[in-house]
Amino acid sequence: MPILGGIVLLIQLCFAYHAYKTGRAQWWLFVIMGFPVMGCVLYYFIEVFPTTRESRKAEKAVRAIVKSFDPDKSLREHVANLEDCGSVDNRLSLARSCIERRMYTEAISLYRSCLNGVHESDPNIRLGLASALLGAEKFRDAYDVAQALRQSHAAFHAPEVQLIAARALEGGGQFDQALEEYRVLADTYAGEEGRWRYGALLLRMGRTTDAGEVFRRMLRHAERMPEHYREAQHEWLSLARGQTQS
Repeated sequence: MPILGGIVLLIQLCFAYHAYKTGRAQWWLFVIMGFPVMGCVLYYFIEVFPTTRESRKAEKAVRAIVKSFDPDKSLREHVANLEDCGSVDNRLSLARSCIERRMYTEAISLYRSCLNGVHESDPNIRLGLASALLGAEKFRDAYDVAQALRQSHAAFHAPEVQLIAARALEGGGQFDQALEEYRVLADTYAGEEGRWRYGALLLRMGRTTDAGEVFRRMLRHAERMPEHYREAQHEWLSLARGQTQS
């Protein structure tokens, strides 16, 4: 029993130290030390668990379940908001909801309707328009909007804009130009999508050996990264793994 008591006391001290170092309310110290087991349990689930990766996963799962019961709830809400007030913000919110549901034609119309007056050169709206045009497979238009944005706002979300331009070039059959864009993105784009698209286009162009090296490089890089990075990049890493195993 003395050993068990010592272990409980050590756990209490660890929780109390965590509460003190992270700036929690001082009354947590009295709860933790005054209620040896229950105090620690309450502190963990109220103060610690909500910030953990497990909690974020749980919240994501809950949102997915809610969405499965009413997948178009947010879309209806944005439509209702737009009917109440046809502001630019409401149109943009509805445009983003349309893109999420692959309603690209509607999104294009909404984005274009916002490019007037003081918003005529707004880079956020133009980026959204380029993304919608890409989704609608209007590759020439998507490329033109992305290129104009790169020229007028060179530092604005540069990797994302370059990725849209590269994908538009690939979609339009301009493989050599797209490959040059992807070559840069393979080293500059956050995450693994840039590297994957570079390797995928190499493969599409018949450069199997070069593509394989890109995919293996992706997997080697991911092995050196934290677990949360691999989780976030799971889609692209799975595709790369599938190519190296085929």
